[in-house]
Amino acid sequence: MNTATIHETTAIAAAVAAVTAAQELLLIPLSKLRPSSRNVRKSGSTSIPELAASIARVGLLQNLNVVLAADGEHYEVVAGRRRLAALKLLVKRRKLAKDFEVACLLGSDAAARTVSLTENVQREAMHPADQFEAFADLVAEGRPIEDIAADFGVTPLVVQRRLKLANVSPRLLADYRGNTVTLEQLMALAITDDHAAQEAAFYESPQWQRSPEALRDHLTHEEIEACRDALAKFVGVQTYEQAGGAVRRDLFADEQNGIFLTDAALLESLAKDRLVPMVEQVHAEGWGWVDVAPRATSADLHQFQRMRSKRREPSKAEAKRIAKLEAQQRKLQDRLDDENEDMTDEQAQAAQDEMDMLGNELEAIERTLVVYPPRTMATAGAVVSLDHMGGVIVHRGLLREDQAKALQEKERDGHGADDDAERSEVAGKGKLTISEKLVKRLSAHRTAALQAEVARHPHVALVAVVHGLALRVIHGEHHGSPISITANPQDRLEQYAPDVAEAPAAVGMRQVREAWAERLPSDSDALFAELAAMPQQELLSLLAVCVGLTVTAIASREDEAPAAALAQAVGLDMHAWWMPTAAGYFDHVSKAKALEGVQAFAPGEVNRLGKLKKAQIASEAERLAAGTGWLPAMLHAQEVADTAEPHVEAQADAEAQEDEHAAA
Repeated sequence: MNTATIHETTAIAAAVAAVTAAQELLLIPLSKLRPSSRNVRKSGSTSIPELAASIARVGLLQNLNVVLAADGEHYEVVAGRRRLAALKLLVKRRKLAKDFEVACLLGSDAAARTVSLTENVQREAMHPADQFEAFADLVAEGRPIEDIAADFGVTPLVVQRRLKLANVSPRLLADYRGNTVTLEQLMALAITDDHAAQEAAFYESPQWQRSPEALRDHLTHEEIEACRDALAKFVGVQTYEQAGGAVRRDLFADEQNGIFLTDAALLESLAKDRLVPMVEQVHAEGWGWVDVAPRATSADLHQFQRMRSKRREPSKAEAKRIAKLEAQQRKLQDRLDDENEDMTDEQAQAAQDEMDMLGNELEAIERTLVVYPPRTMATAGAVVSLDHMGGVIVHRGLLREDQAKALQEKERDGHGADDDAERSEVAGKGKLTISEKLVKRLSAHRTAALQAEVARHPHVALVAVVHGLALRVIHGEHHGSPISITANPQDRLEQYAPDVAEAPAAVGMRQVREAWAERLPSDSDALFAELAAMPQQELLSLLAVCVGLTVTAIASREDEAPAAALAQAVGLDMHAWWMPTAAGYFDHVSKAKALEGVQAFAPGEVNRLGKLKKAQIASEAERLAAGTGWLPAMLHAQEVADTAEPHVEAQADAEAQEDEHAAA
């Protein structure tokens, strides 16, 4: 940034004018040039390779400023250090001769520092928007993108990004020049070429919803982000494209992110086709029916009742194999945990891969030990689905409501199975297994997430307000609404969960609240006037924030589901808001309950962890749960079937063994 005043720059220019008469333009061999200690620029020697590539393509466009060195043979460069470094790099790469003649302006020794200062102070950097448009003009003149990239020593992707930014709405570019739109916001808006959509996303959103992430989400909310979607991970972007699926790519994202799929129906069809072999395999086990539901949620599965499974004792051969695999796992784990073990990154990764293979084999053996009453398998069924990582998961032993009732009636009438071993047992609700303190802790996190979701859904917030008013005014009811119409902010959740203040939902709501507090006047009359002049959409956004902050969903029992209808309306998905940690969950449950969770997301590790102490189990459980998407039962039981982010998690209750993860 140029911080010199007009008087300073005028003085510098006058000083230079006094010595320009003594300057002389010379062609000096590159080998006789060297940097000068009197060059006032001490930093900024970046992008030398790019500058070198540009010089190689289009030549040196600006001369160097030099003075004669003390030895009388060499010249010191007082202005043009980056150009000199780029020329030397070209010599090193054998693209220029050592004695290549460089255009230099020879000045007096007395004026060396003044000339250097003048060149750096008087220059004015080109605005990035001018650069974007200049790149677009070059393409309009017929220059290939590859040639332009070579001219400036950059990759074709850099040129494509400049062109993408040049194609943003002129109104937004003008505001970018005026510093009311940031470069990051411009990059997010460039996800679409539709100028009207770009302007609507930015100008019709309240200030607090103009972050780059929010703008990108606004423009792609009807599309599927490949890096996050289970079906996209399972099918693969390449397969989807080969089938004719349309794709939108964010040029400003890395290779793993920023790919959006626009044909949801095609993606689901491809996923179902790929699941057919697994369906046939499961059907061959003897189940009465097998459904395919790639996006099955916990709410979908909650419609079924479950048969109780039993774990048979392994045979001698199976027990021997299990013991061998576990011993190999322990040996590898000891190597990985040994700080004195001198392992390269490649060796550590190989050991971890081998651990995973052993775990998969143990898991496969464990699945064969789970048995169901044979005579009722023909009535019950299974659902083949995908977990949140895109892996195949089979939910076995499911009974539809009418099937469950029929089996229960048979049992009551004595017409069921011939003996207890084969009797169909419909699994009921398990006993409560976590403490009230932990229930409140988890529900505090759920409340914070629900507040954030309501703040993002103005229509639902309006429905919640009218719902609460109608209950009180129309029906005279005092209970039944999850919001407080008296507008008491529910912002003391730390009393239930000390760590909730740093949770993403709480942090986001705190930032939004502070942003509105800075904008809105505190005086009642001034506030009313401000709200009266506010556009309706923005007013609804403020309403959503206010309503969101009044939401309370604290539970005292594991089987309670406060604000279930509100959660369903906003599509609450706790995967986006909470992760299982030792401090947040595993430290607060029994050893058996912690291992029950591990059985759901890392069944091959249960036997190993079972021999550890409670604190070690909690620490290991946190590590193993990372990235699996596992949630405690009370956090996923109320998920809705049409949630936008599909996740299917292994059950963490007493029937966790009924879920099976199969290789894709």
